[in-house]
Amino acid sequence: MAVRKPKVVVTRKLPEPVEARMSELFDAALNADDAPMGRDALIAALADADVLVPTITDRIDAATLAGAGPQLRLIANFGAGVDNIDVAAANARGVTVTNTPGVLTEDTADMTMALIMAVARRLVEGANVVHAGGFAGWTPTWMLGRRLRGAKLGIIGMGRIGQALARRARAFGLEIHYHNRKPVGPRIEEELSATYWDSLDQMLARMDFISVNCPHTPGTYHLLSARRLKLVQRHAVIVNTARGEVIDEASMANLLEAGEIGGAGLDVYEHEPAINPKLLKLSNVVLLPHMSSATVESRIDMGEKVIINIRTFLDGHRPPDRVIPSML
Repeated sequence: MAVRKPKVVVTRKLPEPVEARMSELFDAALNADDAPMGRDALIAALADADVLVPTITDRIDAATLAGAGPQLRLIANFGAGVDNIDVAAANARGVTVTNTPGVLTEDTADMTMALIMAVARRLVEGANVVHAGGFAGWTPTWMLGRRLRGAKLGIIGMGRIGQALARRARAFGLEIHYHNRKPVGPRIEEELSATYWDSLDQMLARMDFISVNCPHTPGTYHLLSARRLKLVQRHAVIVNTARGEVIDEASMANLLEAGEIGGAGLDVYEHEPAINPKLLKLSNVVLLPHMSSATVESRIDMGEKVIINIRTFLDGHRPPDRVIPSML
């Protein structure tokens, strides 16, 4: 008699190699057209699945989890952040939650550095001029940007991505400063020539570039508040490839519009996918559609991590990327 394969419901379309492997290993319900699941569809999936594989766009709160069937044992998130899942509520129901850390680090750090360069050197503005047929020839005072070498970069959140960004920024000659819940180890500080700031306020007031690389948690919601944003120097650039909720987006937009902040490079937004209309009108802002980790390699690596977490859990072992509430 054939052994029943576990029912694994996947909420969005994943790379073909990942879906093919899931179909081999599990009774996989895939999302062929990639349409986001609504709340009712999510509840139905939770009622039917042994394992749910959601993404960061799926909101799985306590009320949604209340509709889960008794057979649901694992939520294997396709993503590093888990602010889309009420992990405590899941744990209370005996449901384990996993994520996919580490595999997004290098690609996200690449994009963060690209945004710093794009805003500082006005790359999008220049490209738009060329595409619009407005390039009339070189002139010594036109499209002047900012030099990176010697500038101060303040990194908020010195985890994997923050450290990877620091390594890239050092190669461009930026001075590395950071704010974290606690200092990193002395070996890492020495390697990165990084200066730790216990006071975020004091760091913000002295940086030329500020990069948000911390997760969104209740403690980091609006970490860059209206008050803190007013501390930022007028010429400074803010870059965010973490989570939009970390910044008070409305206040930032007002300060950018008024010239109180020099520029911004954003890949995430507070009310994503909606974007503050003021940001869309500003020439000193580069806006991307949440694509910092969007490489073929990272998406396949994420899928492989999801599969490893599922298989390890179903084999009766603790999955390598288990998330527990105390980690958040």
